[in-house]
Amino acid sequence: MLQSSTPIESQEEVNIMSDHNIIATAAPIEHPEQTGPHDPHEINPKMASDIAYWAKTLGVTGEQLHETIRVHGTQVGKVCAALHVHKPS
Repeated sequence: MLQSSTPIESQEEVNIMSDHNIIATAAPIEHPEQTGPHDPHEINPKMASDIAYWAKTLGVTGEQLHETIRVHGTQVGKVCAALHVHKPS
């Protein structure tokens, strides 16, 4: 007569189930809302949050900011100078 599972398989199944339950009941990691730029000295044009923050701060559109970054680089000081805007403190 064949058994459908061995004691080792049963123990593995218990471990898998208990690991799954731990993951399922773990509290989600909460990140504080980011209110400023990722880096106050560099604008990351691939981060929508950076573009939104700096465009609003500098009073330009995201498209204008992208074009300025393309021509002048990602350093906030250079972008501000190119846009003739004072660098925010």
